[in-house]
Amino acid sequence: MSTSLKYTRNIGIMAHIDAGKTTTTERILFYTGITHRLGEVHDGAATMDWMVQEQERGITITSAATTAFWKFNNELFKVNIIDTPGHVDFTVEVERSLRVLDGAVAVFCAVGGVEPQSETVWRQADKYKVPRLGFINKMDRAGADFLSVVSQMHEKLGTNPVPLQIPIGSEETFRGVVDLIEMRAVIWQEDKFGVTYEMNEIPSDMVEEAREWRNRLVESVADTDDAILRQYLDDPGSITNDQLISAVRTATIQLRIVPVLCGSAFKNKGIQRLLDAVISFLPSPMDIEGVKGIDPGNDEVIVRDPDVTQPMAALAFKIATDPFVGRLAFLRVYSGRIDAGTQVLNVRTGKKERITRLYQMHANKQNPKDFIEAGDIIAAVGFKDLRTGDTLCNEKHPIILESITFPEPVIGIAIEPKTQKDIDKLGIALNKLSEEDPTFKVRYDQDSGQTVINGMGELHLEILIDRLKREFKIECNQGAQQVAYKEAITGTIEHREVFKKQSGGRGKFADIVVRISPADEGETGLQFIDEVKGGNIPKEYIPAVQKGFKDAMQNGVLAGYPVENLKIVLLDGSYHNVDSDSLSFEIAAKQAFRHALPKTKPVLLEPIMKVEVVTPEEYMGDVISDFNKRRGHIEKMEGKAGARIIRAFAPLSEQFGYVTVLRTLTSGRATSTMEFSHYEKVSTEIARKILDSSNGQKESA
Repeated sequence: MSTSLKYTRNIGIMAHIDAGKTTTTERILFYTGITHRLGEVHDGAATMDWMVQEQERGITITSAATTAFWKFNNELFKVNIIDTPGHVDFTVEVERSLRVLDGAVAVFCAVGGVEPQSETVWRQADKYKVPRLGFINKMDRAGADFLSVVSQMHEKLGTNPVPLQIPIGSEETFRGVVDLIEMRAVIWQEDKFGVTYEMNEIPSDMVEEAREWRNRLVESVADTDDAILRQYLDDPGSITNDQLISAVRTATIQLRIVPVLCGSAFKNKGIQRLLDAVISFLPSPMDIEGVKGIDPGNDEVIVRDPDVTQPMAALAFKIATDPFVGRLAFLRVYSGRIDAGTQVLNVRTGKKERITRLYQMHANKQNPKDFIEAGDIIAAVGFKDLRTGDTLCNEKHPIILESITFPEPVIGIAIEPKTQKDIDKLGIALNKLSEEDPTFKVRYDQDSGQTVINGMGELHLEILIDRLKREFKIECNQGAQQVAYKEAITGTIEHREVFKKQSGGRGKFADIVVRISPADEGETGLQFIDEVKGGNIPKEYIPAVQKGFKDAMQNGVLAGYPVENLKIVLLDGSYHNVDSDSLSFEIAAKQAFRHALPKTKPVLLEPIMKVEVVTPEEYMGDVISDFNKRRGHIEKMEGKAGARIIRAFAPLSEQFGYVTVLRTLTSGRATSTMEFSHYEKVSTEIARKILDSSNGQKESA
């Protein structure tokens, strides 16, 4: 096989829950010869769903990586595939996978169409400018409607879907597709898992329809390619298949169109043609611009091309704990080459790390490799201090690649081990889990003495507690679910804080004058501005003031919830030649925070969830009335295939156990999905209740 990067594809499979991502991936592994039996999600035998929890629940929880090889036009291509979860609680897995991929296959259910999580993953792919193919799956299911899903892609995702195929039959009569480029019918054989298919003439009753869609395909491509447009205007029939394929590829990589295919992964129809499309239309690492980074020495922008001769640069996008090899770091290598046993620089820590072993991953199995080159995805072992989003590079040519941003957790529960001897084990286990999952945060509540774990949703925390029990053998008691409230300030104040401590010998002294106000629009976290003139506070103490405020923001003044954003302007101050040091200024900043913030009209913020409910018409009134009781507000309602879709926003605190209530209201016929939307100010009356119950819990603890 040629080592040229043009024969490599790094792709992800992404979709809403239950659209058939993992089944599609399993079929890809089967047809590429990686596996010799078909793993089914519903049997708990899917290769890529290797975790016990995934097999029991029939859902994907972690993104799994694998490498397959596919022969196309007598050339062998290497395809690195990442199968991502569809459940919104595990959206971090999609985020970090899309950050390092060159292309993606978005799977849609032919019945469900574009669903809420489809929109979320689509936005994530837009953010990282990832070219996509659409694959409309489950064409064999009752209610399957190919053209309806194509129009939903246009309306709901704001994209330009261009069908390359149209289905022959649908529901139980689905047996193949018309290829609009070759203008031939592809009919899958019912034997041998659909491994064989025949290329036939287009059925006579579909010839007109096929011609119409072929013209639409050519018109869509002509809009993106001037040469094709001129040729189309002069002689539409003169455009060759090769010209069309080349133009579709270019437009896909430029994000101007999304080619759409269809099939039924479960019934083994459409996967080989999907793999052909991945090779034909999705980019190789060479088709994507070089990765941009920052030179840590002078903050200049550097570009690293996907070339083995360039200095090495790689991004760690996932940390996993393996029972046999320890901590595995998944890396995307953007330039250069890594050899097993070599040292690399971790730019965040400024320290060198030795990579002891390299592995090509296949779900949770490892195949050892001696080296890895630009454009590839690999797992490495041997790191002492590595986090998700860290840049690894050649120590003589440092570079900082854009890291990965993760959403803040919105829900928490207090946990404690059932036996005293497990206290230390619990701390180690929680540390390992939070290294793997950046959306899982562990907080020790000083006031109540409780360990609080925070995550993205009820299912997320349930899985993590289950992992504590199975992987780390720790049984835990759980408290009630808690909402991850935040605090904010609404007023501005100037404040002077003098910190003095004299206890024999050298004392402590710091004096600061600060203006405290809400952060400017668009800023998050601590916005710190130093306006001290004339050296009234020595430069070496300024970072200590910043650190003091940053640390203090973890515990607000209302009820100890984190302060979301804050603007601190350091105006003036003074110091003592002997008694002042960095620690004194850090303590002064923390005390200024405690003393000044109650005067800035602090308010409580609560997480608001975006909820979508699909319900039969007759239950709509009950569902809406229930939303009103939950302080929800309805954004819009629309009809779809005999049901009503209600989109609403509701506070997370009112949504615990909502699925059970919804089932009761609708006799089990409605479904709902929920994802975090934003934080919003809580009304005074409700804030008082929350603060009273929060203070009550701490007193009882």
